[in-house]
Amino acid sequence: MKIILPVAGKGTRLRPHTHTRAKSLVQVAGKTVLEHIILRLIDLQAEEYLFVTDDNGAQIEEFMKCRFPSLNCSYTVQKERLGPAHAVHMAAPRVRPGDDLLVVFNDTIFVTDLKRIAELRGDCDGLIYSKEVEDYQRFGVNVVEDGFIVDMVEKPEKPISRLAQVGLYYLRDGVDFMNRIAEVIDAGETVKGEYFLPSVFMRMIRAGSRFRAPEIDAWLDCGKPDTLLETNRYLLQGHSENQAEMINSIIIDPVHIGSQTLIRNCIIGPNASVAPHCRIEGSIIRDTIINTGSHLKNVLLEQSLLGENVRLTGRHANLNVGDHSLIDIMM
Repeated sequence: MKIILPVAGKGTRLRPHTHTRAKSLVQVAGKTVLEHIILRLIDLQAEEYLFVTDDNGAQIEEFMKCRFPSLNCSYTVQKERLGPAHAVHMAAPRVRPGDDLLVVFNDTIFVTDLKRIAELRGDCDGLIYSKEVEDYQRFGVNVVEDGFIVDMVEKPEKPISRLAQVGLYYLRDGVDFMNRIAEVIDAGETVKGEYFLPSVFMRMIRAGSRFRAPEIDAWLDCGKPDTLLETNRYLLQGHSENQAEMINSIIIDPVHIGSQTLIRNCIIGPNASVAPHCRIEGSIIRDTIINTGSHLKNVLLEQSLLGENVRLTGRHANLNVGDHSLIDIMM
């Protein structure tokens, strides 16, 4: 198996945190989004990880070499923003006859047992992982009959299906899949100038391919500040960790606090993630993500995101602050 990870995209909904950082390297629950994803894939023992990046690709490559040096990775740059199907097709030169593929987009962290792929693929050509949602109007959905997908509808007005596609796809025949994407690109089948995978899958279905839509256990969105905090809360449940030096402070689980961090005269938690090399004094922090190297004093923070190397002094606030900010909230 080869795994394709399209990690291009500017992450505009997470700015200012993605102005200078790849969106998959944003922190949540003590790890980057990408690290959470790779840890869910590693048991598959994939032959190769095929990254499709943008101009932040060097950050991705450096991270993978440092955190997962034993994995076989290759990197291709998508220079034109022509949509997710086009991004996936950038990996086509690395796909050989006999390769099966897993395509994993990086806006979400999934919870499911991928080791069941061998069982689930038995009578079909691919798996389009799904999750039943209430707000089906926001997503592309799979229409299933007798266990197989017969149609896909983008943002349906009527509840023809609530099975949203979650950005996780398995293809038994990688070469055929890449050829079908090429057909869609050659035919110019775009939506607002971009190529999307449902057009590819519907071509395959009309040609006789059969896809199942297995449901994942949890679909954790990391694409916006509010959903990133929601994902942080989910991932922290039952996984508290505190490596900080504590002085006259109280921890309310669950939390994740990194090493070489000083916590003095504080109440931290619940649902707080504090990266390494931080210093927090005289503060109350809950439901908040604080990135590496930040210094906070005399603040009450909740439902907030702070980037790297932030300096913050003041009182009660709700903040979304990018890297290297200096904020002094006066009374």
